[in-house]
Amino acid sequence: MPETILQILSRTHPYDSLTAEEVTTLAGSVTDLEITKGEAVYEFAEELPALYLIQSGEVEVTDESGEVVSILGPGNSFGERGLMRGGRAATNARAISTSHLLAIPAPTFLNLVEIHPHVARFFDRARPARAKQSDIATQTLAEMMTRDPATCTPDLPAQQAARQMREAGVSSLMVTEGGDVSGIVTQRDLANKVLAEGLPLNTPVAQIMTSNPLTLPPSALVSDVLHAMVERGIKQMPVVDNGDLVGILTQTDLTRFQAMSSAGLIRDIAAAPDIASLSKIVHHIPQLLVQLVGAHNAHQIVTRLITDIGDATTRRLLAMAEEKLGAPPVPYLWLACGSQGRQEQTGVSDQDNCLIIDDAMTSADDAYFAALAKFVSDGLDVCGYFYCPGDMMATAKRWRQPLSVWRGYFQNWINKPDPEAQMLASVMFDLRPIGGTESLFDNLQADTLAAAAKNSIFVAHMVSNSLKHTPPLGLFRGFATVRSGEHKNTLDLKHNGVVPIVDLGRIYALQGQISAANTRARLEAAIDTGQVSPTGGRDLLDAYDMIAETRLQHQAEQIKRGEKPDNFMAPTDLSDFERSHLRDAFVVVKTMQSAASQGRGIMN
Repeated sequence: MPETILQILSRTHPYDSLTAEEVTTLAGSVTDLEITKGEAVYEFAEELPALYLIQSGEVEVTDESGEVVSILGPGNSFGERGLMRGGRAATNARAISTSHLLAIPAPTFLNLVEIHPHVARFFDRARPARAKQSDIATQTLAEMMTRDPATCTPDLPAQQAARQMREAGVSSLMVTEGGDVSGIVTQRDLANKVLAEGLPLNTPVAQIMTSNPLTLPPSALVSDVLHAMVERGIKQMPVVDNGDLVGILTQTDLTRFQAMSSAGLIRDIAAAPDIASLSKIVHHIPQLLVQLVGAHNAHQIVTRLITDIGDATTRRLLAMAEEKLGAPPVPYLWLACGSQGRQEQTGVSDQDNCLIIDDAMTSADDAYFAALAKFVSDGLDVCGYFYCPGDMMATAKRWRQPLSVWRGYFQNWINKPDPEAQMLASVMFDLRPIGGTESLFDNLQADTLAAAAKNSIFVAHMVSNSLKHTPPLGLFRGFATVRSGEHKNTLDLKHNGVVPIVDLGRIYALQGQISAANTRARLEAAIDTGQVSPTGGRDLLDAYDMIAETRLQHQAEQIKRGEKPDNFMAPTDLSDFERSHLRDAFVVVKTMQSAASQGRGIMN
């Protein structure tokens, strides 16, 4: 069953934080458009009639000179920059495949921005972030270089150099002597100077290398490399810091980074023929994270784009499952909870999901849905979304039930808030539809939020449960680090960093019947609806931004070092200035937790 405009807007941020009446009114003014492949949506300097939201297809956005700014896919909006700067298009927009768009009339959109600060903030942040994403020239080499490049000594025979390149999967070797860079030898040198000239295979690389190559420091900009490559015709740039070789940036690296985008990955995911191909595509996420963080995108933009890839992967696996198993016997809805449900996935994520099935389901139908759940969860695991340690997955029969059973779950959790109910409710209140019949969730969410908000005992228990995760504050302005084990003396930026804020956002959502699952959207809505005071809310938003961005930066640095990303950071990795501000952020969270425990917000 096709989604209605109301359903689409209700699950799309920032409209998901409007009241039901406001979303219904908005939906009544929106037009559904079909733009054929190659057709212009608008051209530079034209008067813009609307803001556009992509339902399906792809739209290419270019600047006045025709340079590609971005390629946008489902869920992306465009046109806001022109609307917020006088009403004329600041770019060109053209469909590169037949696309279905929702058009929000310009006066309606501008009115939303005027009366809803969280809508204004969303478009104010999202617009510059998209521009930065395509601009790698202003990033530093430290943010993009390959660390610990392959090296050899000057006396290495040419044939052995070729073998070393093949084994390492690289096209060049840095030639070092006594720690200093003396040259660089490439596959082209081997072909043009050894094979083409008939030199012996044991010719030392010193005789064929480029001596004393141009080098740059890690602080140099990528634009410096681009200029050097154009001017001197070089394809590799060694990166040297105080005389030490620390990395290399190649033309291949630049091409890969320029081509990397969430929209590109999602396009490839949608066309993936099998799970093996899908896994190869999804394993580009770490590179994308490094690129997005290096371009100084806000954390909510980075995690949203990474989550979009997880959503697309899940939907592709659902389609593969139906191709294998046949059409489902009754309608169903696959939902994500946890970080995917909140659209907050980072470089390390497990899977948390469930199935809501139409009440027409019979006991015999469960075999189909059990097979579908296993196929999708196994596929997600292959793609790097590892199995949930707590078995919060649709493969567990408990989390694969008809709608009526789910209604009973939530009702029981609210009426009898024991410790297990608190834990399960904390997870399941972050549910977000991913694929299937979304109408199965509409009334369930609204009814559950209404019942939860009315039950003060349940809310009190949820508040108490949320305080179990505390910021890592130690004595004498220090940090309380992990005391033992593999991660001893580190800060857990997940469980003691972002999770306490996630928990607070969930409490505000319950108390204010806020339908958004995303933490930042919940905090912004809590400010707008008076769940927290403007002062306390803004402080908490700033603290969340500080902690979440520190976490992403930590993961990006790990990936650049060739390490598996995690959430454990040593305080010594931060400067005194950074440590001071991070601790101040934790103090804000602790203060807001204290206020929540006393049933109040932070007063002005």
